[in-house]
Amino acid sequence: MYLEVKDLKKTYGTGDAKTMALRGVTTSVKAGDLCVIQGPSGSGKSTFLNCIGGLEVPDGGSIQVDGKEICGLSMTQLAEYRRESLGFIFQFYNLVPNLTVRENIEVCAYLTKDPLDRDDLIETLGLSDYRNKFPSQLSGGQQQRCAIARALIKNPRLLLCDEPTGALDSHTSRGILTLLETVNRKYGTTMLIVTHNNAIKDMVDQVLVIRDGRISEDYRNETKIPAAELTDL
Repeated sequence: MYLEVKDLKKTYGTGDAKTMALRGVTTSVKAGDLCVIQGPSGSGKSTFLNCIGGLEVPDGGSIQVDGKEICGLSMTQLAEYRRESLGFIFQFYNLVPNLTVRENIEVCAYLTKDPLDRDDLIETLGLSDYRNKFPSQLSGGQQQRCAIARALIKNPRLLLCDEPTGALDSHTSRGILTLLETVNRKYGTTMLIVTHNNAIKDMVDQVLVIRDGRISEDYRNETKIPAAELTDL
């Protein structure tokens, strides 16, 4: 398994304000798989993703990514792990407003020793006609494509996506999901996708459902359908 999580725990606050966000989560994800993480608001989905991404420090348990233990790393080591192994995509694009599409992507290319080919990536993501435009000149879908390109230029083995279609209409969402599917197929990138959108589970290899800080469902999807055929997005 590429990702192995065992008995993961995370608590916020103290005393009467203490909240257990994760209550002993255990799961694993195969290399190159698309995995969706679902559950109601406050269930622990984003906390789970942030712990894997080294953005939150768990209180207990184990996270191994490609055989490397993440729990217990120093802040410096976590920063190196994020730089070398991970790509992040969020609901809000966080593009640098005074940089063009090409420049936004190039900024992250300098963070790795082995970046993907910039021009090939721009073409794959359908950004060739927009490479010299600024974020304010782009639609929401085009901005999200740029954010995806920026995350992928580092050639990460693991891509963490937190509500990547949350701010998009259904047509644009389908395009972004088709794009993630293409990236997964072309580069073999393992992806974890946190979403409230129930339709997305039909296009992935594995489905995790988190409720009250625990995994209530964890199963392989044996009837995958292409993202382009998803309905009710």
